[in-house]
Amino acid sequence: MIPLSRIPRRNHVSAFKCSMVYGTRPYSDLRGPVKYNLDQFHKQDPFIRQTRFGIPASQGLQARHNETTHDKLMRAGYLRQSHSGVHHMLPLGLRVEEKLQALIDKYMLQIGASKMSLSSISRQSLWEKTNRLAGYGQELFRFRDRKDAALLLAPTHEEEITALVSESFNSYKQLPLKLYQIGRKYRDEFRPRAGLLRSKEFLMKDLYTFDYSVELALSTYEEARAAYSRLFDELKLPILCAEASSGDIGGDKSHEYHLPSSLGEDFVVRCSSCDYVANEEVASTQISPPEDNKEDIDWSTVSVWRGVSKDRETLINVWYPASFKGSDINTHAIKAVFPELDSSLDDSIPFWSSAPPNLTKPRESLRIMNIVDFRLGPHFTGAIEARLKSSSSKLIIPKDSDINVSDTTNSFILSSADGSLLNVIHIRDGDTCPRCESGKLDVQKAIELGHTFFLGTKYSQALNASVDVPSHLLGDEAMSSKPGGVTRVHYQMGCHGIGVSRMIAAIADHLVDEKGLNWPRAIAPFEVVLIPNEHSEEDNTTVLQHLTEPNGPQPFDIMLDDRNGTIPWKLKDADLIGYPVIVLLGKKWTASRLAEVQCRRLKSKEFVPLEDIRAHVEKLLSQL
Repeated sequence: MIPLSRIPRRNHVSAFKCSMVYGTRPYSDLRGPVKYNLDQFHKQDPFIRQTRFGIPASQGLQARHNETTHDKLMRAGYLRQSHSGVHHMLPLGLRVEEKLQALIDKYMLQIGASKMSLSSISRQSLWEKTNRLAGYGQELFRFRDRKDAALLLAPTHEEEITALVSESFNSYKQLPLKLYQIGRKYRDEFRPRAGLLRSKEFLMKDLYTFDYSVELALSTYEEARAAYSRLFDELKLPILCAEASSGDIGGDKSHEYHLPSSLGEDFVVRCSSCDYVANEEVASTQISPPEDNKEDIDWSTVSVWRGVSKDRETLINVWYPASFKGSDINTHAIKAVFPELDSSLDDSIPFWSSAPPNLTKPRESLRIMNIVDFRLGPHFTGAIEARLKSSSSKLIIPKDSDINVSDTTNSFILSSADGSLLNVIHIRDGDTCPRCESGKLDVQKAIELGHTFFLGTKYSQALNASVDVPSHLLGDEAMSSKPGGVTRVHYQMGCHGIGVSRMIAAIADHLVDEKGLNWPRAIAPFEVVLIPNEHSEEDNTTVLQHLTEPNGPQPFDIMLDDRNGTIPWKLKDADLIGYPVIVLLGKKWTASRLAEVQCRRLKSKEFVPLEDIRAHVEKLLSQL
């Protein structure tokens, strides 16, 4: 159909005439209104027939050695890859996605959040005001429209939601304001990996909260955290809630929600004795100052790790004991004391040159930043300075570098930002807990599923989003006083995200086994698959009616595998797809009226009479 906006104005009337729906058939000899039997549209099976459901055949997607979870999702018919980092969700995958969204809706409703939908297109001008446009670099999909407006595909929506609330809500009585969306985000990942775990297009839930005081904002923050805990508990997932860095989002407080997994890109540190859990980026361990050794430095016991700043004006030496490897260096600890570090580089040695590659402008000056691990002791700095005075550049610069050390300025970082001992080595299993005396730390790889941030006024100040509040409701948080006992304050904001598509992939990987996928009951595409008796349609109908009886408890979400095929073939397919419960009407049914009820995840297989099937299936599902 051609939109009316594309039809010349004078033809609109005729276009409407052509699109009218008549109560009679204008080109028929029949007279009078056409009678439709609407009952035929309302009658629908309380289950899904697999022959009518779009699960693609798996030709060309046969099982292979060392098959990944993503491979199984593809082979089972949940999704297909369109391009590197871009995927299409097929009907099975969409059912999982929609059930997860419905579960999120449930817990957002519990804390009084309202659902909305923000455009995936954002204005670059807003990102410039918050100084994030340059920070995201090449990960942003940027473009200009035909009027030359600078736009981007949003990887996150803090700027847009702040501007929207500033323009649309103007009373403190509307606070706390909690708005959330579940929408598509975009990030130009350099190396998409593991299917939905790291892709260029992904589905996210974002809850944005607005309060007029820090106290109220922190209370809202804890409400959101509690809702997250209930959500993950319903899915029966062993989630680790970890203290975390706020990263590019910003703010003063944040927590991450991790699912332990060998596929994870994060490392989570937890104590064996107390409740200490932290992302490696902010984790710490108990350390003691080394002995004060004033003897000459044995340079064979010292190693150096090289880095460079993002603007290429500063070269970075990280000095540490040679008993550790270069892979032991914790770049998060380095960025904490020197945020300008370019941690995206695999090899920074080419930049230790008088003519480094890909410079957009000549270097104005060159500085060498020496960051010293506490284990080398307080006198190591003097050893470096002595070497510089003697014009010896050995170890100060790489062996083949043509940089003249005398033309550089040398600076030193010897402690953490808070003045404590500087540890540049990754925390390792067995290190001592920073909070308790007896606990030992355990380091696990994990997948980040969600993140909560207390943003404070980071975005509201940058975008001038504020509200008038009676002064007596505030403590010392006044921004400017106005007549009538009213104070204007910037919104105190929170941001609470869940990676919906990432969560699907992570849960699939967490529960997968050699036979196929497994799903928690709450988000399984179907709770039960019935593999019917091929000889008696009447028996199949009886069992289905018993499982879907509308007058009883909540009917189960059922797939009927009515395809032509052998029972072993259907069972193998059911295992691959990952239905939580399989009900099979096989030989035992024919002989003794006993249905075989299987739950692979619980390692359960029992033969159950018709009158007990419903209760038995519910008992199994309640554990999943």
